[in-house]
Amino acid sequence: MRREPKASRKATRPSGIAGKMETMPVLRPLRPLRAGSERRAADKAARPVVESRLQDFVVITGFSGAGKSTAMNVFEDAGYFCVDNLPPEMIRSLVELFMHQGSKVERAAVVSDVRGGIYFEALRAVVDDLDALGMGHEVLFLEAAEQTLVTRYKETRRRHPMAPDGSVAAGVAAERALLAPLRARADTVIDTTGMSAAMLRGKIADQFLPRKAAGRLALTFMSFGFKHGPPREEDLAFDVRFLPNPHYEPELRELTGHDARVVEYIGRDGRLEELYERLYELLDFLLGQYVAEGRAHLVIAIGCTGGRHRSVAIAERLAERYRGRDDLDVAVAHRDIDERTRGA
Repeated sequence: MRREPKASRKATRPSGIAGKMETMPVLRPLRPLRAGSERRAADKAARPVVESRLQDFVVITGFSGAGKSTAMNVFEDAGYFCVDNLPPEMIRSLVELFMHQGSKVERAAVVSDVRGGIYFEALRAVVDDLDALGMGHEVLFLEAAEQTLVTRYKETRRRHPMAPDGSVAAGVAAERALLAPLRARADTVIDTTGMSAAMLRGKIADQFLPRKAAGRLALTFMSFGFKHGPPREEDLAFDVRFLPNPHYEPELRELTGHDARVVEYIGRDGRLEELYERLYELLDFLLGQYVAEGRAHLVIAIGCTGGRHRSVAIAERLAERYRGRDDLDVAVAHRDIDERTRGA
């Protein structure tokens, strides 16, 4: 591939809306390539040519079937702007958008691999451009043993992108030869042989993300009423219609589960506290497992008849118990609290 001298090359203009942006400044001569952590430290210390809000940019690449999608999900769950299957020239255009004064993106991750065609010369050129701009970035390369990759493809029954009409083993071998030069340019190489998806998520989080961001589970307690239909986004759901229903008390009917009088009525026979004892034990166990697995989001739904009294009170109580834990980001949502129905 014929390329202009790097010292005089300008970043290309993207098409469409992005093409209205001003051309980026001429790139300065490239710094000598450094290995691993030495180069990363130099990138962070260097003063960028162009001011940008972008603080972290990760390029994820490697073998097909090695876990690139899992890796991208980790960054996405941590709040990164993520794009999958992005050709190298599009990476350059995306970087130009991030460099634009109006961009608010601070952290981004892209996956680029052989699905985009024969591209490794172009991808190396993009990495050179990032070096020259002084932009802090990481190239994460994922690999696995040949038999592991073959097994994963057989389990999913997908075709290998390097051998759509041939054997998976032939595709893996062809890809290995193609990827060798890029692997040498990677900042971090992770061998996923023998790793589960959860293990890979944990390893990436430990190496790339702040401890607080990596282990924090976004937990939502949502109240709802069965009369208005089941919830659609719940991960766990509990039916609390066995508890006393304040709707049948005229002085409580127009109140909600936020009112102490409603809570007192629901717990009048002792079953509410008995429910909490069992729920606490179950949720203490489950939440610890979900955090350890690296799960990012969890919705626990509490349902009563109308979604205004019992479910609201219980959702609030559970949120109060788990709010304040360092590994949880707790929120409450009351789907049907403003609905009015008979027999609520």
